[in-house]
Amino acid sequence: QVQLVESGGGFVQAGGSLRLSCAASGMIFNVMGWYRQAPGKQRELVARVLSDGTTNYLDSVKGRFTISRDNAKNTVALQMNSLKPEDTAVYYCNAYVTRSDYTRDQYWGQGTQVTVSS
Repeated sequence: QVQLVESGGGFVQAGGSLRLSCAASGMIFNVMGWYRQAPGKQRELVARVLSDGTTNYLDSVKGRFTISRDNAKNTVALQMNSLKPEDTAVYYCNAYVTRSDYTRDQYWGQGTQVTVSS
């Protein structure tokens, strides 16, 4: 059974920091990352890391957020610094494998709330 279990999140004042963690089980993934969804907005990719360590970030979080991955433990973390009120959202851990036919076997965590006050 594949599971993504998130931890972290919470309430912080602007300029503060939070760390999100996600522990995966049941599968080794090509890509692991974090999405977020604010009220009334579409879910967006915040950051992702490939199995080779390559990372990608949403432009608005570059220089403030850092994604890291521990392949041995099958975990992914998102260190969020210099948080802004616009970072307020539900954050979701995401992971997938790409099959030989290029389709994705994709999984999601349950989501964790991040609230940044001004």
